Amino acid sequence: MSLFQTNEYFVVSEKNGLSQFQTMTAYLGGSAFQTVLDNPVTAYRQLVQQYAKDAAGKAVDPTIATAEATAIFKANPAAACLSGLMPRIIGVGFKRVPKFGILLGLSFFLGEDGNISTTAAFGASVLSAPFINPIRMIEKQQRAFFKETGAEKPIMQILRESAKQNFTPLMRGTIPLMGHSCASALLGLAGQPKLQKYIKEELSHYGVGNFTSGLLASAAVTPIYVGVTNPLSRLEVIMQTSKIDGKAISVTDAVKEVVNDSKQFGLRGVFRGQGLGIAKGILSLTAFHQGRIWLAEAFKNNNIANGSYTPKVGSA
Repeated sequence: MSLFQTNEYFVVSEKNGLSQFQTMTAYLGGSAFQTVLDNPVTAYRQLVQQYAKDAAGKAVDPTIATAEATAIFKANPAAACLSGLMPRIIGVGFKRVPKFGILLGLSFFLGEDGNISTTAAFGASVLSAPFINPIRMIEKQQRAFFKETGAEKPIMQILRESAKQNFTPLMRGTIPLMGHSCASALLGLAGQPKLQKYIKEELSHYGVGNFTSGLLASAAVTPIYVGVTNPLSRLEVIMQTSKIDGKAISVTDAVKEVVNDSKQFGLRGVFRGQGLGIAKGILSLTAFHQGRIWLAEAFKNNNIANGSYTPKVGSA
């Protein structure tokens, strides 16, 4: 099955009852649902990690950083909770279309019909990073100067500052993003659905449905996912929250900063925002997959109703 044949993109597969277009749409819908729900936690976690240093550039205790982030949210809760949401919503298209397009494209090319393998997840993580990174950079820049201004930084100002350097600042943090994206795809997109299916089968006699099994699967996967990605997330925040017109922070310098943090505060320094990351991960994964499943089931039921798909006897 070729992705380059437009007609096949809309043909309903006999394996899963969905066309490639419907599968893609379900992924994008789930992503939009997730983005709106988890944005306050995302914003708060960034500030907790960003405030790891004081105005003099010295590392501060994680409890102080958390207190500063909390003060920002208390001072202006609505603005803080909604900060970065617009680029994230826009990013559902600019970020997710390349990522899910490459991911599902590789999946269908490999004959998996939307079932995500390790190979597809890894390929999508690397190839989609250049499309995803600018949106993440803009999102973090919007929140980066809340302490100084009390408001999010306008998107157009970020773009104007970046344009003076041929938009190269928008690619800051691409290397840690590749690692972050790979872990996200392997554990979140590929691992969670398989674990959810297993949990649902094992607990079906207790009346456990899709939502509960999805929540349990997300709770099981998330601590592993956050443990792997939290240090990478720290590197991204360090590299992407410095002033655009200032000196860029390299991956090496960002790693040195995290190492120095660990020397002063141990694992608490390395894993700033870990608890928030776990809470966000459970919420995000559950919201994404439930939104995706709801849309996929709606598409499948419509395909059955219009005769585009006939389920095999005994299929779930």
